[in-house]
Amino acid sequence: RGFAPPVMPGTGESAYFVGVNRNKRSVTLDIASAEGQALVRRLIADSDILVENFKVGALAKYGLGYDQLHKEFPGLIYCSITGFGQTGPYAARPGYDSLIQAMGGVMSLTGEPEGLPQKVGIPVADVFAGLYGCIGILAALRHREATGIGQQVDIGMLDTHVAWLANQGMNYLATGENQPRLGNQHPNIVPYQVFGTSDGHIVLSVGNDATFKRFCDGFGLSDLLHDARFASNAARVGNRQLVTDTLTPVLAAHPTEFWIAKLEALSIGCGPINKLSEVFADPQVVARKAVVEMRHASGADVKVIANPVRLSESPVDYRLPPPTLGQHTDEVLGRLGLSVDDVSALRAKGIV
Repeated sequence: RGFAPPVMPGTGESAYFVGVNRNKRSVTLDIASAEGQALVRRLIADSDILVENFKVGALAKYGLGYDQLHKEFPGLIYCSITGFGQTGPYAARPGYDSLIQAMGGVMSLTGEPEGLPQKVGIPVADVFAGLYGCIGILAALRHREATGIGQQVDIGMLDTHVAWLANQGMNYLATGENQPRLGNQHPNIVPYQVFGTSDGHIVLSVGNDATFKRFCDGFGLSDLLHDARFASNAARVGNRQLVTDTLTPVLAAHPTEFWIAKLEALSIGCGPINKLSEVFADPQVVARKAVVEMRHASGADVKVIANPVRLSESPVDYRLPPPTLGQHTDEVLGRLGLSVDDVSALRAKGIV
């Protein structure tokens, strides 16, 4: 909520908070108090899933740990997202996005070869932990459907980061060698990288030998096909710098739009490197309605990025705008059977 600037105009809240909290209700409770803990239990009694990101063991101090709640609510799915998971020598440590990117190896793979290790430009460790948490919850729901038993979904941010090392992680396991930073180049495919054009930059993705042949034949470079250093992807990977040096002046001879038109006509992967202003103005992004507008509790209309999942039978419903802190406390506690006077008394005691 306080991750500002920037503040979403008219709301007094950070753009980050507004962007990730639609379709949620906000209730404030003092879980350090016995009455607050009792209210949490009443909420849990009518819930399928609890998601928490406290430090390991912190909620147990309030009687709200997994083992405590599982005894009382055996069907509850309890998702814990922490920096390092519930076990292991680092379990008690806090976890932060940049820290996890560093420890998980991604920064060692990101950046120019002679430059500093770089973090990714968005909080990928935070985002991926949430996505894996959602996947784990769905699996736990299916298990409960079959058995009636809930379980703890233990998500460690470092675990998720190691899991999405993907081809680079497997490259290491196959060779035992640390993979170098390659800037915008692909470790396993060449050419698959950024090239300068006469007015900007383009990503060229030549994914296989057949595509490389189309590229060479289409742009008067057929002689390269008879050079053993260019003849196969394996050869091109082994001669990465030669390929880059050979193609750099070719791509620099024409503007980005020229290359996109020509390459698309040959069914060769390519694309411009868009600034955010260009992303949100892109006709494909606009056509897919990637931005939606909602009325915030403050009365301001706010733009948020749409859910990318497109369901043919049950499309996403943007029911609730991002809430203000405690906005729905009275409503939710009222559904538990508390009267207006009950909630007022709790508020007077600082419990809500």
